[in-house]
Amino acid sequence: MPSPSRPAVPAKPRPPKALELATVDEDDLRDEGAYTGLGFYDLDLTGRSAKGAEFDQCRFNRTDLSGSSFVKVSLTDCLVESSNFANLHGDQSSLLRVAVKDSRLTGLQWLDGVLRDVTLRDCRIDLSVFRATKFGAVLFEDCNLAGADFTGADLTGATFARCDLTGAQFSAAIMDGARLTDCALSGIGGVTSFAGATISTGDLIALSHTLAAALNITVSDGRSTDDTPGGRT
Repeated sequence: MPSPSRPAVPAKPRPPKALELATVDEDDLRDEGAYTGLGFYDLDLTGRSAKGAEFDQCRFNRTDLSGSSFVKVSLTDCLVESSNFANLHGDQSSLLRVAVKDSRLTGLQWLDGVLRDVTLRDCRIDLSVFRATKFGAVLFEDCNLAGADFTGADLTGATFARCDLTGAQFSAAIMDGARLTDCALSGIGGVTSFAGATISTGDLIALSHTLAAALNITVSDGRSTDDTPGGRT
């Protein structure tokens, strides 16, 4: 049997030649906005909305975008660090060559979108929703994804390393090519979608119990009732 191919390594963001600090007065989010080479540092941009905006070679550091709404917004060659994107709603939006680190994305909704060449490390992404989103060369590393919803997502190019996926939903997801290593998988839904995925031995043991429950399989220790205390004599 041939060994599984190595996962695609996400390409790194291409840094800008120069970075100009953004201000709320001049660089607030707006429809069709074009933001290039800007550093969004320590800015409160909560509850904003933007349609068709483009962020190129931007850096977000300690920026609060929680509760904002994106429609057909793209982030390309961007860095996100120690920022708050909790409950941000993204519809038909894309991340291309983006690195996210040590940030809060709890309740993020990224629907019918695209993530390509994206790395997320040490992030809280619990209760997030990625329905019908396509993942190409995406690495989740040391992330909390408890309760995340990947229903109908194409996870062909996704890798999950040391992530908490407790209670995550994978119904109707495409998992052929996805990889999971040292992840918490208890209580996940849609386990039958894992066909074609590569899973570490430790993860497979935990996954087997969930799969058995999904298929209504009774797991026995192999002993008959006659051998148990109180059994027939």
